Amino acid sequence: MAKILIIEDDLTFSQLLEGFLKKHGHQPFIVHDVKNSFKILAQHSFELLLVDYRLPDGTGLEVLSHVREKGLNYPVVIMTSFNDVRTAVKSIQLGAIDYITKPVNPDELLMTIGGALEKKTESGIQDTVEHADFIRGKSATADKLYAHIDLVAPTDMSVIIQGESGTGKEYAARTLHAQSKRSTKPFVAIDCGALSRDLAASELFGHVKGAFTGAVTDKKGQFEAAEGGTLFLDEVGNLSYEVQVKLLRALQERVIQPVGSTKKIAVNVRIITATNDDLLNSIQNGEFREDLYHRLNEFKILLPALRDRGRDLELFIDHFIRLSNEELDRNVQKLSAPVRDLLLNYDWPGNLRELKNVIKRMVLLTPTDTAGLEALPDEMILAIRQAPKPTGSDLKAINESNEKTLIIETLIKVKYNKSKAAKLLNIDRKTLYSKMERYEIE
Repeated sequence: MAKILIIEDDLTFSQLLEGFLKKHGHQPFIVHDVKNSFKILAQHSFELLLVDYRLPDGTGLEVLSHVREKGLNYPVVIMTSFNDVRTAVKSIQLGAIDYITKPVNPDELLMTIGGALEKKTESGIQDTVEHADFIRGKSATADKLYAHIDLVAPTDMSVIIQGESGTGKEYAARTLHAQSKRSTKPFVAIDCGALSRDLAASELFGHVKGAFTGAVTDKKGQFEAAEGGTLFLDEVGNLSYEVQVKLLRALQERVIQPVGSTKKIAVNVRIITATNDDLLNSIQNGEFREDLYHRLNEFKILLPALRDRGRDLELFIDHFIRLSNEELDRNVQKLSAPVRDLLLNYDWPGNLRELKNVIKRMVLLTPTDTAGLEALPDEMILAIRQAPKPTGSDLKAINESNEKTLIIETLIKVKYNKSKAAKLLNIDRKTLYSKMERYEIE
């Protein structure tokens, strides 16, 4: 049984959630706005937070920020409407463990809660990763990526891994460690975005008893925990300026100084960092030290977004279907034509993480061997319809893009009945087949 805080302004929906969670053995608490969520978080501890994105006095992102600032290690799941999915992806970047769209499917909710509770770790440190979640692509982009990893892995160079949220930055870091001379030593991963400003220095460098309120014993930092191995700092751009200064000193002098101590400790670790954003922009804005950037950026690896990986997407889809079948005891062997087209044409703002979640949900909601459109989130269809069209003076490209979008929308509408689609489009079946082949619509 988990103690779960529901932050939701819809009274009816929150009551339904409360009843559903109680029925499945959980202990739910309900508040309806940001202000009262801060109060109850100060009075009680929880194992999970279910947070609506839009609240009367703010957003779920404010709750996320508050949890992080207070150093509270609670998994947060954002609940959002179809139109806010891209904002929900932003919440993942800020520390949410997952998101779920409304109307909430009961089976999906239980799966999300179970997964969030399983992923709960101490102090925002993630020590494990499921290597089976990832598969090596076969595109030219993937070949270039792994050539860079193979090249720099055996060295002790500091590496910055840059890529959008969900592109697999931690997996790339673990691959670098596994192929390095330090592979038999620890790999320690820290989510800098989940560290509070007050506790970040203590988490990285340790502290001595009495260094600050709550420091009742000496504590080793993660630099010491990673001794001889690799320290991975995810979202390094979130570190405060003061901690950046201490990190630079640690890299330059190869020593650390625990908070509240005068003793210096020699350390031998390789630093790998990751960021969603280009740190050069943060430098220009005065948010990140340029001298630290150059220390960290001895080699940079750019992880491509899923939408830029071409046919690798199909490999990932098939891979996640196999994993989900095993985990959920399902037997999905085929995708209907509308489903495959939708998956291949969606732009995947959450990248591999979003793809994995969508496929897992699809498999869960498919009792037969063939997945249909009803097993995909409605917001994906909405996103395809609202996808931006080409701009500029290339009239041919604009017309072709509009034509392809119209054909896809029509095929989805008639559940891929080619005769009905051709009739609605006012063309014959032969022309429709020709255009589908031209635009690679399967």
